[in-house]
Amino acid sequence: MKRLKVFFLATDLGFLIYWFITLLHIIPSNLAFKDYTNPIISAWNWSFFPLDMCVAFTGITTMILFSRKNNLLKKFALLSLALTFCSGLQAVSFWFLRRDFDLMWWAFNLYLVIYPLFFVKGLVWE
Repeated sequence: MKRLKVFFLATDLGFLIYWFITLLHIIPSNLAFKDYTNPIISAWNWSFFPLDMCVAFTGITTMILFSRKNNLLKKFALLSLALTFCSGLQAVSFWFLRRDFDLMWWAFNLYLVIYPLFFVKGLVWE
């Protein structure tokens, strides 16, 4: 669980920071994804906000439950991992369909797809 806490912390803080800088419009244009200023693409991006906040909430809640040795820990951890996987998969699928291969944005979202897979088995069958 100690390794999972590191991933939760990085992911949850990453989402909170990303949405904060997105809200303030401070992502440099050279680092933004393709068509970042397009209103439709911007709406697509903001459609992830509720999902990403659920990831952050469940991940932070998991860490709190871990520190309190609460039995709900595994359920919240599994939920957080599933939501994280979904968030990354939605983004990668969209960019795949658009044939938009930006290594930086793909790397972040593939991280969201891949890292949960390493922890689900341990939470389900532990």
